[in-house]
Amino acid sequence: MLRIARILLFLVLALGVVAAGAGYAVFAHFTRDLPDYQQLASYDPPMVTRVQAGDGRLLAEFAVENRVFVPISAIPKRVIRAFLSAEDKNFYTHPGIDLQGILRATIQNAMALGSNRRPAGASTITQQVAKNFLLSNEVSIERKVKEAVLAYRIEQAFSKDRILELYLNEIYLGFNSYGVAAAALNYFNKPLNELTVAEAAFLAGLPKAPNNYHPVRRPEAAKARRDYVVERMAEDGVITGEEAAAAIASPIELRTRTEAEAVRADVFAEEVRRELMKQFGEKAVYRGGLSVRATLDPVLQGYAEQAFRDGLVAYDRRHGWRGAITRIEVEGEGRGDAWRQRLAAVPPPPGLAPWSLAVVLAVTPGEARIGLADGTRGRIPVDDLRWARASRDDQRLGPPIRGVPDVLAVGDVVAVEKTAAPQAPARPQRGRPAPPPQPVESDRFALRQLPNVSGGLIALDPHTGRVLAMVGGFSFEGSQFNRATQAQRQPGSAFKPFVYMAALEAGIPPNYVIQDSPFIFDPGPGQERWRPGNADGRFLGPVPLRVGIERSRNLMTVRLAEQIGMDKVVDVAQRFGVFDEMKPALAMALGAGETTLLRMATAYAMIVNGGRKITPSIIDRVQDREGRTIFRHDSRECGDCRAAAWNGQPPPTLPDQRSQVIDPQTAYQMLSMLEGVVLRGTAGRLAALRRPIAGKTGTTNDALDAWFVGFSPDLVVATYVGFDRPRTLGPGEQGGTAAAPIFQAFMEQALKGTPVVPFRMPPGLRLVRVDRATGALAGPGDGNSIMEAFKPGTEPTADDPSPLPGFPGASTPSVASDPSAPPAPRPIAPVSAPTGIY
Repeated sequence: MLRIARILLFLVLALGVVAAGAGYAVFAHFTRDLPDYQQLASYDPPMVTRVQAGDGRLLAEFAVENRVFVPISAIPKRVIRAFLSAEDKNFYTHPGIDLQGILRATIQNAMALGSNRRPAGASTITQQVAKNFLLSNEVSIERKVKEAVLAYRIEQAFSKDRILELYLNEIYLGFNSYGVAAAALNYFNKPLNELTVAEAAFLAGLPKAPNNYHPVRRPEAAKARRDYVVERMAEDGVITGEEAAAAIASPIELRTRTEAEAVRADVFAEEVRRELMKQFGEKAVYRGGLSVRATLDPVLQGYAEQAFRDGLVAYDRRHGWRGAITRIEVEGEGRGDAWRQRLAAVPPPPGLAPWSLAVVLAVTPGEARIGLADGTRGRIPVDDLRWARASRDDQRLGPPIRGVPDVLAVGDVVAVEKTAAPQAPARPQRGRPAPPPQPVESDRFALRQLPNVSGGLIALDPHTGRVLAMVGGFSFEGSQFNRATQAQRQPGSAFKPFVYMAALEAGIPPNYVIQDSPFIFDPGPGQERWRPGNADGRFLGPVPLRVGIERSRNLMTVRLAEQIGMDKVVDVAQRFGVFDEMKPALAMALGAGETTLLRMATAYAMIVNGGRKITPSIIDRVQDREGRTIFRHDSRECGDCRAAAWNGQPPPTLPDQRSQVIDPQTAYQMLSMLEGVVLRGTAGRLAALRRPIAGKTGTTNDALDAWFVGFSPDLVVATYVGFDRPRTLGPGEQGGTAAAPIFQAFMEQALKGTPVVPFRMPPGLRLVRVDRATGALAGPGDGNSIMEAFKPGTEPTADDPSPLPGFPGASTPSVASDPSAPPAPRPIAPVSAPTGIY
C-alpha cells in the first residue's frame, strides 16, 4: 500500500508539473507581445475643441470624438455609484478580475439557456479599460486571457480612482458622446453635478450597447435598462427606496441646447476652423480640446445676415422672375393627397428657410391658389406678383404683369412666405376713442425667389481689428465659399480714397482744384492710348478734390494719380494692406486690382482710427486643454490686470503699440471727405441715418460689382454685391443702389440705442470755411460753404483766398486734353442725389 501511495503521489506531482508547464506555456503564448500598459500613465484622449462667441455662447465644436475630460475628483459620487452598480459593484475590492462576478454570471447564463436573454457579462471596469485602451473588440479566448492579465497588471500599477477616471472619460455612450461629461451635455444639456438619479442611471446603463438603448428609437428598452440600473443602485444601498421609486416613475426627457446657450453663424465658425487649422494643425483642432474665444458679436451677426439677405432679395426682385423651382403633377385643383406626397418629395433648395415650398393648385387672373406639404392652403393675389416680370439675360425686364397666368401655372413649385394678417379697421363708438385694430385671419402668401446674385459683408472694430460679424453669401448651406474673405474682386471706386490720401500726404490740401474734363493717356510708343471717362458722361470742369471724391469723378482721380505719381498711390495702398503687391498702372487708380472685402474693411478702419495699423482677427484667445493661454490677439502685457480684486485702485492703463501707417491729420482729412460722400455725394441716402457716417461707393466696369465701404466712429462695415461668375448687375445698379442699402439697414439696427459720437479730430488741424464748389475761402453769408480741415500752412487766407494752383513734387503729366470732347463747363454746386454709376 505504501508503494502504491508513493506511485500515486509521484503521478500527482508529475501531472502537477506537466499542468504547470502547460499552463505556463499557454500563459506565455497568450501574453506574448502584450501592449505596454504603462502608456495609460500618459493618457491623452482626443477631446472636443469648443469655440465660444464673444458673449460666451457656444459657436462651434470640432472633434473626432466628442469628449470633455473631467478628473475623477470632479465627477459626482451619484454618477460614480450609478456606473459601479451597473458595471462592477465590487470594483474597489477585486484585483482586476472579479471571481465572484464570474461565478454569478455563469449561474445566471446557465439558468437562461434556451431563452432569448442576452448573456450576462463578468468583465470588470479594469478589464474594460484594458480592452478599450490596449486591445481590440475581437471576440476570442485569447483576447479574454490577455484582457485578464492586463487588468491584473493595471491594478498593480494604478490606483482605483485613476482606473475609474480613465474609464468614465473614455467610454462611448451614444449620441456622439465619449465620456460621461459629453453624454450629460448631449442627452440632458446638463453638467454632471446637475444630473438626477434617473439621468445618472440612464447614462450608466449605456456602455454595454448604446444603440440598443437609444431613447428616441427604442424608448421602451431605454427605460427598462434605466430602471434596471436604478434597482441595482437601491440593492447596493447607494440610494433609498423612495429615490428609486421616484426615478423609476420619471420619464426619460432629453434636452437640447437652446438659443440662449448656442449661436449659429456657420460662415464665421468655418473661418475660425480654417484659422485654427492654419495656426495649430489638424491634430490640435480635432483632438486637442482647445478652448477658443471668437470675436463674433451674435447680435450684430443677426443684423448683418438679415440686412444682407434682404438686400439681395430686393436686388433680385428688381430684375424679375426666373420661373418655378420645378413642376409636379396636380389633379383636379388639388383634390386628394397625391400632390402633397409629390410636393413633400421635392428637396428644398439650399437657403430656402424661413420660406416654404408650395405648389400652385389653381390659377385665375386675380390670384393663384396654392398648397403646402403640411396641407395648408392659401392664395397669392395678383398684386403681390407685379414685381415678377420675366427676367432676361441682360438683366432687363419683360412686359408688365396683366394677370396671374403671366407668372404662374398649375403644378408650379415655388417659394412662398406667409404675409402678416391685415388689420381690420375698428369702428369708434360715440364719445369713446377708437379701439385698436384687431387682426383678421388670412390665407395670403407672397411669392418669393432665391437670389442668384451673391456677395459678402464684414463688420469690424476699427480700433482693435476684431471682426464682429461676417456674411459670406446668401446661404452657407448652398455654398461654403466665403466671399467676405476668399473672393478676389475689383473694388472699383471704393479704392479711390487711397489715391486721394496719397495726394493729401504729399501736401495737397482738400480744396486743391483739379480738372474734371476729358483727356487721353499716352502710355508710350507702340501702346494703345487710353481714354477714360466719367460714368455719367458729364464733366464738372475745375473743382476741388473733395468734389472729386464726393461725386466719384473718374477723370479727376486718374488725373490726380498721374500728377502725384502712381508710386505714391502704390505705397499708400500697400501700407494700408489693400494689396500685397500693386502694379503702378494708372488704371489701378480706379480700382482695377483685385482684393478682398476683409482687406478693404481693414484699410478703411485705419482711416477712421487715426491712421493706426490694425490686424483683423476672428479669434481673441486660445487655451489648451490644461487652461494655458497659447494665443492672444491682443498681446500687450498688463501686469495690473492680474489683480485678484479691485480695492479702489485706478484702472489699468494699456500701452498703444499700434504703428502709424499714415499721419493722423491726413487720415482725418480723408475721413472728412468721405463724410461728404454721405452728406452730399453718391451715398446721400445714408444721411437718413442721422449719425456721423462716412464711406465710399464703388461700381466696377459694366456694373459687375457694387460696393460700399463705410464707418461710424467705432464700427466699420464693408459689403459688395455681385455674381460669382461675373456679369453685369443690370441697368441702374451701382454701389449706391445695390450695396449702400445693405449698409444702411445694418447700421440702423447696429447703432440703435447707442450714443451719438462725433468723429475724432486730431490736434493741429485748422478748420476753415470754404466754398464747397470752388474751394476758395468763403465770404460772409456764403450759403454754399463747408468747414474744411487743413494742415498748418496749407489753408487759404484772406491774402490768398484761392486754392493752390500746384504743389511741390508733382510729376510731369503724360495726359493731354481730348480735342474731340466738348468744352468743360464751369463748376456747379454738388447735388445731393447725383445720377449715373459711381
